[in-house]
Amino acid sequence: MYFDNSTLVFLDGEFVPAAQATCGVYAQSLHYGYAVFEGIRAYNTAQGTRIFKAREHYERLHYSCQSIGLPLEYSVEELTEISYQLLTKNNLADAYIRPLAFAATPHMTLTAPASANLLMAVWKWDRYLGSQSLRLTVSPYERPNPKAVPIEAKVSGHYANSIIASSEAKGRGFDEALLLDMNGYVAEGPGANFFFEKNGELFTAPGGSILRGITRNTIIDLARESGIKVTEKFFRPEELRGATGAFMTGTAAEVIGIASVDDVVFEQPFEQTIGAQLAQRYTALVMGETVAAEVSA
Repeated sequence: MYFDNSTLVFLDGEFVPAAQATCGVYAQSLHYGYAVFEGIRAYNTAQGTRIFKAREHYERLHYSCQSIGLPLEYSVEELTEISYQLLTKNNLADAYIRPLAFAATPHMTLTAPASANLLMAVWKWDRYLGSQSLRLTVSPYERPNPKAVPIEAKVSGHYANSIIASSEAKGRGFDEALLLDMNGYVAEGPGANFFFEKNGELFTAPGGSILRGITRNTIIDLARESGIKVTEKFFRPEELRGATGAFMTGTAAEVIGIASVDDVVFEQPFEQTIGAQLAQRYTALVMGETVAAEVSA
């Protein structure tokens, strides 16, 4: 799915066959999850291959590295150029891009390394959560305490929490989990931000226990440009009752509708909600198309 015999990846300054890209078993990142990554999409637009918000993604990669003390020697501009080169070398115009900064040196102590390694891979990947509206369940697992780890950094180790929560939800027959924060407020999904719609207004969790995703921020901008009020606030699962609709956002998932959260079934199918209209505007934006700003509440 991710690579074949002709696939190339970028590893520490070189383009090498994916099957030959290796990491030692004593690597600090392998043992402790001490690495950071990004998820980025490139789209095959009428103007050619276009990486959506490359600068924002690579600035966040730098922020994540700085947050945990992982040195990264590549500039935002260099990372962007490598991304386009890698897409060209793999003959991909519409693809998912995964840069990973990690520590490959054998290093079993709990201290930051003196240098970091860089892997970048690209592959064809459909929308991560599919295209059908999802059935969510409130997870028994919480998002990590923001006083324990830098929540706004995309640290690989954080995603053990995501895997556990998502697997538990699917084991109970749901499509995905919805995690609360340590105070019982709705935070986000395992890999996507959460919005709900009520009385023509959108609500989403504020910063704190969530990763304020680039897709999330884009949707907020598109909504406000369209005259839709967006409120960032803490809310409990009970407040979802009576909501018109809900959706999740993320680079891998893009914008995906939600049909229900446990026994709360949203009043309208996703296709009739503000979220669906914003999803159309988002698609037009990433494809470099011009669309009208109006979204009807």
